[in-house]
Amino acid sequence: HRPSLPAVTVRLQKFLSEAGVASRRDGEKLILSGKIAVAGQVVRLLGTKVNPAKYVVTLNGNPVQAKAKRFVALNKPPKIICTRRDTHDRATVFDLLPSDWGHLYTIGRLDADSEGLILLTNDGDFCQKVAHPRHGMLKSYRVSLARRVAPESLKTLTNGLRDDGEWLQAKSAKLLAANNTRSEVELVLAEGKNREIRRMFKALCHRVLRLQRIAVGPVKLGELPRGKWRVLSQAEIASCLRFCGKAQESHRRN
Repeated sequence: HRPSLPAVTVRLQKFLSEAGVASRRDGEKLILSGKIAVAGQVVRLLGTKVNPAKYVVTLNGNPVQAKAKRFVALNKPPKIICTRRDTHDRATVFDLLPSDWGHLYTIGRLDADSEGLILLTNDGDFCQKVAHPRHGMLKSYRVSLARRVAPESLKTLTNGLRDDGEWLQAKSAKLLAANNTRSEVELVLAEGKNREIRRMFKALCHRVLRLQRIAVGPVKLGELPRGKWRVLSQAEIASCLRFCGKAQESHRRN
């Protein structure tokens, strides 16, 4: 199967990133150092756009091949981190993927202690649209807590609270099950601030036992086993883009 080449011009550093050559920042360094050529001409100007379907891009004289677009859902286990490399040599989500998929990047993150659905792609536009807080892509979580949760606490989560000078708020909070020693809550967030759920429950004096992301927009974790991945369907990809398109149009009107 031959990878589909971009039909329109893209920024050179973006093309290098999506081809798996380097991150965008490192791609900029390659361009500035004169190691990148387009149609035989060395390019040193950042922001240069190129149509790789029409002109050959080379790194140190070697052609750079466009890679097929990939859209992947992964069920991240606990203690696995979302960065590409870790200075402490901890396992990362990329250890769970095929070795030649190192050019993918995560759309958002989950902290090391959390688990569940992570989306990965090498499509920069898709990543930016799904991850941008302005588009408000809803994310659903199942949270296990160490004791019973009162209805007033759930209402506080949806009304919002301030923690360390930052406003935290859930779109919805639903009690799934509870007894005197444990509660199961489903939370839906429109953003994804750093450790937001853990901070909200800590402010309410609740200890989180387990935190699992179960959906990102229309993409569901479903029965995907822990540590395994699957390719997103075309319907899931299209549904994500439709949601982002509607959110963008609404933002323009307002």
